[in-house]
Amino acid sequence: MWSRVLDVLFPPQCAACGQVGSGFCDACAARAAETTETRDGVIVKALGRYEGALRSAVLAVKDGRRDVALALGRLLGARVDTVAVLVPVPTTTARVRVRGVDGVAEIARAAALTSGAVVCEALAHARGGAQRGRSRDARLSARGRFESRRDFHGERLTLVDDVCTTGSTLVDCAAALRASGAIVAGAVVVAIAPNQHGP
Repeated sequence: MWSRVLDVLFPPQCAACGQVGSGFCDACAARAAETTETRDGVIVKALGRYEGALRSAVLAVKDGRRDVALALGRLLGARVDTVAVLVPVPTTTARVRVRGVDGVAEIARAAALTSGAVVCEALAHARGGAQRGRSRDARLSARGRFESRRDFHGERLTLVDDVCTTGSTLVDCAAALRASGAIVAGAVVVAIAPNQHGP
């Protein structure tokens, strides 16, 4: 009920162009070109490149915009298999406190509602901090930062994240899930940064 009241008083605006009605409008979404890349053995499907409208949307999610996360999640959900099990990359507790929301988890839940898939929040931080702000070399060398909260028995899982920069976070998450017995089918992300050093 309160969310409807807030939508009337403060209607959602597109994070990219400011149009009222959605956290990420159809016009901005239509300008993104879907892309698929492989990062260290993990197939990553994205709504588009981390630039322009998508970059603005991802940054808005990182700033705590739940409406943008929901809009992006619905877009991802239209591209997710209905039998998929979606595993969001966990946000650090400190960042959730600052932002007031776990944007990646919100994206995954919205994608699941749209597609009929299910969400399994199976990953936790083992050690180390967030990747944001690290150099490329520091990102690539970071390993063992995640652990699985449960054992799997051959279940196929799909990782979900907001942005793939070097791919090291997704690779690290995939390794943790595989160590627990899962099959990682790949990852879906909102945006992917250009890979300047090959696939």
